[in-house]
Amino acid sequence: MHNSSRRGFMGKAFGAVAGVGAVGSLVAMKKTWDPLPSVKAAGFTTLDMSIYPEGKLITEKWRGKPIFILRKTKEMIDSQTESQATRDIVVAGIHYMIAIGLCTHLGCIPAYIPAEKEFHCACHGGQFDWSGQVTKTPPPRGLDIPPFKIEGNKMILGEVGPEFQAMKDSGVTL
Repeated sequence: MHNSSRRGFMGKAFGAVAGVGAVGSLVAMKKTWDPLPSVKAAGFTTLDMSIYPEGKLITEKWRGKPIFILRKTKEMIDSQTESQATRDIVVAGIHYMIAIGLCTHLGCIPAYIPAEKEFHCACHGGQFDWSGQVTKTPPPRGLDIPPFKIEGNKMILGEVGPEFQAMKDSGVTL
């Protein structure tokens, strides 16, 4: 009898040590999956939208990806269709096309042709209009819009604001 209670105690003690070790291992694994503080800090980019010239494509960088910013001209705004207008990002009353500058087909960087007001992807012949919508396949969808938040004249890339959430909910972007 005395031996059996000792055996039970040893089993429970071993189980408790194994449980603590398993929890410690899981906590350590979770910490390795979390991004480093330097990576988290690089996840946000603040842009002053008032500096971009009208009708000229400017490329910024966010998380190692090119971000196309095109401040739309009055002619662009007046001639756009309803589906093109849904992709507009309005900051302080100014309309912009902002998109991740990677083709949604295979990730090539499309070139902007100002005379045609189009993006051409040289890899497989895909084309996008000045709002980022597909005009010639093979790209399966328009240029993706990065997560953003608008604060006055500034835009914060990498943070989800109500404007981006509304675009995502309506299916304009992923």
